[in-house]
Amino acid sequence: MKQLLTVVSRRTVAQGATELVCRLEQPQDIAPGRFMHLRVGPLLRRPISIARVDHDLITFLFKEIGQGTAELASLRPDDTIDALGPLGNGFPIAAIHPTQRVVLVGGGIGVPPLYETMRQLVARGVTCEAILGFDTATSVFYEAEFQALGKTTVTTVDGTHGTAGFVTAALRPESYDVLLACGPEPMLRTLQQQPIEHKYLSIENRMGCGIGACFACVCKTPTGGYVKTCSDGPVFRAEEVVL
Repeated sequence: MKQLLTVVSRRTVAQGATELVCRLEQPQDIAPGRFMHLRVGPLLRRPISIARVDHDLITFLFKEIGQGTAELASLRPDDTIDALGPLGNGFPIAAIHPTQRVVLVGGGIGVPPLYETMRQLVARGVTCEAILGFDTATSVFYEAEFQALGKTTVTTVDGTHGTAGFVTAALRPESYDVLLACGPEPMLRTLQQQPIEHKYLSIENRMGCGIGACFACVCKTPTGGYVKTCSDGPVFRAEEVVL
């Protein structure tokens, strides 16, 4: 669905990371883990994950890693964005029972979609734990927001904040029934092997069209086939994909 978003606010939340709050043209419920394809100027659209949804307000959080995201980060209140979405699937929160022990694991810019996911799970009475991984202290964001929802552990690769090391340094597989994760492929590949019964991975991938037409974001499956990250995902059961 195509719609025009209006910028409400913009702020820097960490080094190189921008939070953009926009007003939806058509308010709607959005499953956590889905994304929007945003266009700024004549450039290709950029897939941006959704960090929060509040009726007609939608929050994006992204890193400035190129011209497109740099232009998004320069937008001001009342500027508009040509948006396509929400696209893709989301985390299966309706299938998670309040008695199940859930851990959400995010790495870097894979953290934002897990915030809305945890918000919705907690609202359903599910007790959650979050493990958030960053490179260094200056790249940490949303720590307090996650802590307000449940137990949260932050790890940094260089040990300048929280637990030193990668997210696996804080993971206790025997303590969880469900794993929900989003982050870089090496992190997801490691989590894929963890002995947790139910594992769902949100894959970060380069996208072209965002609707499954261009085959720019395919991912291999164990049977030798392919799935499209944008339309079949970005969330998959861990056993459905080869990373």
